[in-house]
Amino acid sequence: MRWQLATADDQAVSVLARQLNVPLLLARLLVLRGMEAPEAAAAFLNPNLRQLHDPYLMAGMDAAVERLRRAVERQEKILIYGDYDVDGTMAVVVLLTALRSLGAKVDTHIPHRLLDGYGMRVPVIEQAAEQSYSVVLSVDTGIREHEVIERGRALGVDCIVTDHHLPGDHLPPAFAILNPRRLDCNYPEKELSGVGVAFKLVQALLAQRGNGPSDRLLQSYLKMVAIGTIADVVPLTGENRVIAHFGLQGLSKPVHPGLCALLTEAGLNEREISAGDVGFRIAPRLNAAGRMENARDVIDLFTTSDAGVAREIAARLEGLNRERQRVENEILFRVEESLKQHPEKANAHALVVSGEGWHRGVIGIVAQRLADRYHRPALVIGVEQGVGQGSGRSIAKLHLLQALSKVSDLFDRYGGHAQAAGFTLAAERIGELERRMEEYCRTVLGADDLEPALRIDAEISLEQIDESLFEELHRLEPWGYGNPTPVLVARGVRVLEPPRVLKEKHLKWRVTQGGKSFDALGWGWAERYPLPAVNRPVDLAFTLDENVYQGNRTLQLIVRDIQSLTST
Repeated sequence: MRWQLATADDQAVSVLARQLNVPLLLARLLVLRGMEAPEAAAAFLNPNLRQLHDPYLMAGMDAAVERLRRAVERQEKILIYGDYDVDGTMAVVVLLTALRSLGAKVDTHIPHRLLDGYGMRVPVIEQAAEQSYSVVLSVDTGIREHEVIERGRALGVDCIVTDHHLPGDHLPPAFAILNPRRLDCNYPEKELSGVGVAFKLVQALLAQRGNGPSDRLLQSYLKMVAIGTIADVVPLTGENRVIAHFGLQGLSKPVHPGLCALLTEAGLNEREISAGDVGFRIAPRLNAAGRMENARDVIDLFTTSDAGVAREIAARLEGLNRERQRVENEILFRVEESLKQHPEKANAHALVVSGEGWHRGVIGIVAQRLADRYHRPALVIGVEQGVGQGSGRSIAKLHLLQALSKVSDLFDRYGGHAQAAGFTLAAERIGELERRMEEYCRTVLGADDLEPALRIDAEISLEQIDESLFEELHRLEPWGYGNPTPVLVARGVRVLEPPRVLKEKHLKWRVTQGGKSFDALGWGWAERYPLPAVNRPVDLAFTLDENVYQGNRTLQLIVRDIQSLTST
């Protein structure tokens, strides 16, 4: 990896440290995250529910709330049109719970990934009209569904869209559209997730006589909102930071039987939940339902009051997640074998791979792993009966939806955002897609863009590391996209003992500098063995973590990269 030491204005750092009375390192990290103004930095360090914006600042909110309240008063039937990923299912749970609390007659439609594919479908709207639903409320989808929404209007169905994906040139003819990315929307937070937008609608619906919902009521919803927000990898800054902060607090004290059962299966019960726990342990289990079978299980998990039923559903999700891992690894193995036979593909500016019968539920994860491993945009396509169902993931320097728009004539359907997208196309067009994506990516990506780079936040010595420093860094949590875990570098560190292999894939060794020593862990580093010899100096890039074992807390270094020095 290329190491890139981030630069910050030293004077701004000093001023901020003095004004907030915080260590220089914390002030530097705040400045690097765009928090140079003391008011913004103080708000960042001290999330508060008062930092949530007025939902009525969002374009379309008045119309949406008025229509839904009228539907509740008249006992009209409302259908929530969901999505099958974590963001979409959490949005369904949040809106379903809120509308039921208001006395609404409300049901849900959750698309089946393999049978229905992504997005809204005309037959579903037609069936809703036949069954006397007068309002269809979309979540995490709908912003580009012109045909479906036009059909609903013709049938007398009022469609209310809640979405966070990028709109097209024109908005669909919905009764109301809630999407902070609308060009005519002045809502301050543009980076809400799908469930974040749904939550703003709930916040407005639950307001009474000019006053917003109580803090306790808001926090009861924020657990679900935080899961979807973190899982959808939106920036954990601004309003999303507030959502994640309070949502994680609630997840650490679960009450609902479905949440308790899920955390037990994930091995997270009776402990503090982090954003990493949500991203790597909770979200995959919830996603497995929509990827492998039907996301309806997720809705049932969080709406049942029966602890026994909740345990059964959570166990089923656990089994589906294991099956998802198996299928994912099988496809990844096939891709890797193909790339070995065609190394020119691995060196292209864009990876486009396809296979007959590849499971559509996991190709997005495979695309992400390829993008991470080869550091270039990756499109993975499963082919069935002459039709390619594709999913793409990108790197920081390429806006994936914009890239796909340059070749949009190849697709039957496509949509997404900067880092992730989905599409369908005729199988015979895959070769042309590969050629044209490569041509476009060569015009916007340079050689440096395709080389992985590790951003270093600050240089320190191991002598500076103690519990006080860890607690100061901890104030920046929750970490995630937009607020990454601080990466530190210590130079001239010496290795005290040879590394030990843990569970056949991780490395653990001891390092020292200036009289202090720490355990250093390299997750998945066993294949990088051997490391520098004992007593050889190295530069170590790492994040700081705390290990808790039998009640004892010790600090440890999670190694991101290591560079050997030639001198002793």
